[in-house]
Amino acid sequence: MQHPSARLPEDDTWTSRWQKSSWKAKDGQAGEFTLSAGKWYGDAEADKGIKTGPDSKFFAISSELKKPFTNDKKDLVVQFSVKHEQDIDCGGGYIKLVPGSSKDKIKDFGGDTPYSVMFGPDICGFGTRKVHVILPYKGKNHLIKKDITAKTDTLTHVYTLRIMPNNTYQVLIDLEQVAEGSLEDDWDMLPPKKIKDSKASKPSDWDERPKIADPEDKKPEGYDDIPATLPDPDAKKPEDWDDEDDGEWEAPTIPNPEYKGEWKPKQIDNPAYKGIWEAPDIDNPEYKADPNLHLIKDTKYVGFELWQVKSGSIFDNIIVTDDLAEAKKLAEETWGKSKDAEKAMQEKIKKEEDEKSKASETKEDSSSKDSEEDEYDDGEEDDKKDGKAPEEKLDAGDKEEDEQEDDKEEL
Repeated sequence: MQHPSARLPEDDTWTSRWQKSSWKAKDGQAGEFTLSAGKWYGDAEADKGIKTGPDSKFFAISSELKKPFTNDKKDLVVQFSVKHEQDIDCGGGYIKLVPGSSKDKIKDFGGDTPYSVMFGPDICGFGTRKVHVILPYKGKNHLIKKDITAKTDTLTHVYTLRIMPNNTYQVLIDLEQVAEGSLEDDWDMLPPKKIKDSKASKPSDWDERPKIADPEDKKPEGYDDIPATLPDPDAKKPEDWDDEDDGEWEAPTIPNPEYKGEWKPKQIDNPAYKGIWEAPDIDNPEYKADPNLHLIKDTKYVGFELWQVKSGSIFDNIIVTDDLAEAKKLAEETWGKSKDAEKAMQEKIKKEEDEKSKASETKEDSSSKDSEEDEYDDGEEDDKKDGKAPEEKLDAGDKEEDEQEDDKEEL
């Protein structure tokens, strides 16, 4: 695990740099972090990171920066790598920057601990595969409104967030930009610049009808004289019908095929149509630009606070800096040098596992077939031990001859 000396303290062991939280420990729901390069890697030593385990646990750990970091008039760049080697089904893989004001809470660092930035992948089934960028502002956490898709394979990937003094940002995955924009536009930290005028009302002559009746269309003469039903011409008066007792007989009615329903004029485009009326936009009196949306003061810690159903994620190569080039250089010297060898090792292991699985299935099929043959052979052996001849099936001809012999014997 690598921490540039300018940003994170370097000690002899990783445990001296990282403090495990007591969060969820009392009720047995806290998981552990161990040092591991995983099953596949490019360099067995250099690729070691902190790995979550066991399954279905909460994980919380933090590390203190060498000195507090504030991005006043400069960039904030946070970058780390994560490998979901376990083929994560549901769980987080994001990092948090924590301010010095949370110092008294860092021992119990957890979901309720105030943070300055939350950034990284969050995966759960097929519905959630996003990269979170959450920025607190005036006591409320704000999620980015853009959809940024996270990597979901089992290889190592590098996530980079850059926040700039002009209130813009960039998100990179594997050193390739996947999102950029304005902090004001892509988060709801500020009230909108414009709002609908609540005092406005729709003009009395505003026409919202897209279609109107054609004034030139006239009802055909005699249209209303066509009845909806007609007496059934095939109906016959019952022979036992008595007009005095039953009343005058009337034939039942049937729908009139000539009847076309109530007449309506055809519809034409309304030349006076103005669309659906909306109140006009006006300046929002509550909006006030903030040139310091980007400003994140007193970042003192980095940490991982996660829940994972299937554990085994490995985090490494963390850097907090004001220089994107420095972060990229670290990624190139670590992930960049290992990624091809890691992928080759993964493919080799997967191939060996597939071959082993196929061989095991073939062996099971063969054993099952041998078992069936053994059962048949054992039956013959039992007959021999009992002095019995193996039974043979008679065909239809043999059976008929036997019946004829029985008849002769009876005679």
